[in-house]
Amino acid sequence: MKYFSFTFLKFAATTLPLFVAPLHAQVEHVDPTIGGVGLMLVPTRPLVHMPNSMLRVYPMRKDQLDLRISSFPLSIISHRLGELFSLMPGETGGPQVWDHEITTPYYYSTLFTDSGIRTEFTTAERAGYFRFTFPDGKATLHLKNILPGALKVEGSTAVSGEESFKGMKAFIYGEFSQPLETVVTPGEMMKLKATANAETIGFRYGLSFISVEQAKKNLTKEIPLWNFDAVKIAGKARWNKVLGQVAVQGGTEAQKRVFYTSLYRSYERMVNITEDGHYYSAYDHQVHTDERAFYIDNWIWDNFRALQPLHLILDPKMQADQLQSYVRMYEQSGWMPSFSILWGDNPCMNGNHAAAWFADAWFKGVRNFDMPKAYDGLRKNSLEATLLPWRNGPKCALDDFYSAKGYFPSLAEGEKETEPLVHEFENRQAVAVTLGNAYDDWCIAQLAKALKKPDDANHFLKRAAFYKNVYNVEKGFVWPKDKDGNWIKGFDPEWSGGQGGRAYFAENNAYTYNWDVLHDFHGLIGLMGGPKAAEQKLDELFTTEISRPKYEFWAKFPDSTGLVGQFVMANEPSFSTPYLYNHVGTPWKSQKILRTLLENFFPDNIHGIPGDEDGGGMTSWVVFTMMGFYPVTPGVPVYTLGSPVFDDVSIRLENGKIFRLTASNNSRENKYIQSVKLNGKPLDRLWFTHGDLTNGGHLELEMGNAPYRKLGINNPPPSSLTFDPASLK
Repeated sequence: MKYFSFTFLKFAATTLPLFVAPLHAQVEHVDPTIGGVGLMLVPTRPLVHMPNSMLRVYPMRKDQLDLRISSFPLSIISHRLGELFSLMPGETGGPQVWDHEITTPYYYSTLFTDSGIRTEFTTAERAGYFRFTFPDGKATLHLKNILPGALKVEGSTAVSGEESFKGMKAFIYGEFSQPLETVVTPGEMMKLKATANAETIGFRYGLSFISVEQAKKNLTKEIPLWNFDAVKIAGKARWNKVLGQVAVQGGTEAQKRVFYTSLYRSYERMVNITEDGHYYSAYDHQVHTDERAFYIDNWIWDNFRALQPLHLILDPKMQADQLQSYVRMYEQSGWMPSFSILWGDNPCMNGNHAAAWFADAWFKGVRNFDMPKAYDGLRKNSLEATLLPWRNGPKCALDDFYSAKGYFPSLAEGEKETEPLVHEFENRQAVAVTLGNAYDDWCIAQLAKALKKPDDANHFLKRAAFYKNVYNVEKGFVWPKDKDGNWIKGFDPEWSGGQGGRAYFAENNAYTYNWDVLHDFHGLIGLMGGPKAAEQKLDELFTTEISRPKYEFWAKFPDSTGLVGQFVMANEPSFSTPYLYNHVGTPWKSQKILRTLLENFFPDNIHGIPGDEDGGGMTSWVVFTMMGFYPVTPGVPVYTLGSPVFDDVSIRLENGKIFRLTASNNSRENKYIQSVKLNGKPLDRLWFTHGDLTNGGHLELEMGNAPYRKLGINNPPPSSLTFDPASLK
């Protein structure tokens, strides 16, 4: 108890005053079961972890409505990508019916109704702590390998183990609070029984990707004593510190639960895997020594849009370490990663979107990483790597075609594939690849200018205009084009393109991708015929119903849930689109649709997320949108206003300043912005800069129940090929 009192009080005294004092403990608003039943695809999990920590645990079951828990992993590999080791109380070690579940970010508890066994869990960063209560005093535990590996008894109170996956290993070292005997011979499964009656058994353990010895060090360092409640209380304080960085007033209790649960979700990625100044890298299969933290687990096709911009505000130092981790991965592997998973690059989706992330950080003033080396990797990926979806490595003939002709060529429906490197299921995604890489190359062009490489800047700016080559002006849609420069005949913007639309797009149809030109909305609006015509196209997006039964549509586009007309709330390329009325002179339409989307697709219950929540990708959009602003174009240090849910949002910044957004006369009905002031001065626009935020500005909005049709109509947020993000301060 002496250890707990000294350590925790010292922790509280040195850290708790650093954040905005909330009116209540923010973590109490977090409900990890929100979204726990997937509408079509994968649900969220009630994940217990520290922010951005290596060790992450949840109960293993199908979803929140599954009546039985099969086991508890000792950690996970990554969101949706598998678990490590397995621990379960009970005589058989089999699945049990659960009840009376308590879920928080730092603590989990459930009661198994048939056996009466209570299971509790709390965690540090690289070490975890289970506590089991057995009503009959007959303590039995089953420890198993989930993946190929082995378990070993270490005396009467300790175990160790390892598991192999994807060319690397995970290691554990754990200790029980009292002696247990091994009923089943160690190997891939152990059955352990207490040698005497024991109502409560504790199990604390360390995780490592380096060795069993390091796992033991991690345990000794982070959970040195048998004091479950001390670990739990310290974990709660840590989450209150992080979540308390954003304090909100107003709104309903349900909205606060959605907001703080979404903020909690945003801390699942990236993950710090440094252990005592060392880390194992799957990018060269070596253990490295580095004074900086090394982060992995970044689903960048999702995360560059909202999650990483959110943490560029909340923790720019951590973002710099994460960016430098990508530089390390490039140095170790020879390519800039796309999805930097624990076991190496997992090139899901498409695009060179690390370019957007690096550009966003650079032009928002985050510079503590090796930008010249990062630029080399981004440039190499654009010009020398294949742009094909779900591939990373040297380019192929299709990439040479792209560089020469300015678009990725499409095949007609039923036409046989000619390039062996094309993924059998994911296909070419030719239009999506053209659009995504045009934006990424625009970001590289801006970095080239910053590094005083004018030839590179001009070259990449030309490539940034390639998106125009797949816009069919006559049809008013982005459209697939064959190798001879002809538009694909018979193409249906709602339906065509193979399973999931993956011949031409990724997970969505042309209605969604029509707006995936983040870097040049000015040019896109021109192609559409001007602001009025573009406004009409946006209206059509939200009002054109799908022409097929939903079951048929979702059989082909399972990611396209959360439908409003053809708009898809549940998938990442849609995130910026509701804000685009600000670009066409009718910003009140954005204010209305954003409130509608939040209210109807993000309730505070198990159905509260309309699609895959990829480890913070979607919930970061929720955090921004509920606060009332959004980074529509990462790489441009600007935030576009929507319609804030709360009356008062205060963000404590790393520099000690506070950015505050207040909305007077705000309510469910009063969703329309009537006026804007920044630091007491009226603004005639509905956007502000990152500098306005980091300087600790105060943005004052006056809200009303009817649109004010003059504000912001002549001063849209910047987005054009020629715009220089360095011009904004």
